[in-house]
Amino acid sequence: MTINPDQTIKFSPLHRLQWEEAQQKNVILYPEGMVELNQSSAEILKLCDGTRKLDQIVSELEQKFATTGLVNDITAFLEVALKNGWIQQH
Repeated sequence: MTINPDQTIKFSPLHRLQWEEAQQKNVILYPEGMVELNQSSAEILKLCDGTRKLDQIVSELEQKFATTGLVNDITAFLEVALKNGWIQQH
């Protein structure tokens, strides 16, 4: 599955992204279990609210972390997230 840059990206309604105090990490909760996320992955998923496309997510994160060249890493992560059903495209 590949990310379509012309579509908005939304976190799946079948999953929940939340901070888990016990693990001191953001996690994805779903009926079958839980996925622990590193900070970068959580920052990406927080922007998947159905209003942003890939280029907007990349731009906001590059601005937030005062860096450039994140497009390949963000795209690769979002493709994994799409494959796992954590996000949807519209």
